Amino acid sequence: MRKVVLFMSVSLDGYFEGPERDIGWHRVDEELHLHLNRVIAPLGGLISGRVTHERMAGFWPTADQAPDASPAVVEFARIWRELPKTVFSRTLTHADWNTTVLHEVTPAAVAALTAGKGGDLALGGANLAETFLRLGLIDEYRLYVHPVRLGRGRRLFPATTESTDLTLLETRPFPNGVVLLHYARTPVSSANAAVPE
Repeated sequence: MRKVVLFMSVSLDGYFEGPERDIGWHRVDEELHLHLNRVIAPLGGLISGRVTHERMAGFWPTADQAPDASPAVVEFARIWRELPKTVFSRTLTHADWNTTVLHEVTPAAVAALTAGKGGDLALGGANLAETFLRLGLIDEYRLYVHPVRLGRGRRLFPATTESTDLTLLETRPFPNGVVLLHYARTPVSSANAAVPE
């Protein structure tokens, strides 16, 4: 069974984008980009919402043709084009670049995706992540914490009355100050389950 892994860059104070969808504060240098390429290339596919997909599709199909494209950009353009992509959208009817459009996020639809062959699935986009979180459909979190405090914008994790226990799988600092925090959702064991009184 493939896992759904949330990939997200966040500020130190928990924002995934600043005001007016600003992500100019991301510190993705060549070393971090090459790391991301190595992690994403073996995945079985990318899952996103319409906004994230359209942002990606507006840049990556031809990014490697730019004269000043770095090796990491050239490599990721190929990776992005070749990976199967699933877009959850109520308004899209068709998307190019090896993309399937689904209209509703349901446990059954996600179970069908994770039952497929290949590597794990990367989830991107905070709107979609919020829905996956609410339905308990995220298995792992790969959060890239950038050394900036935004103070305003849109937080990655919405307020909730429920908590989720996580197990730390990996940490990795990068020379540019970004730190990877990689967690898995901790399975609920029968020993930890609440005993009715």
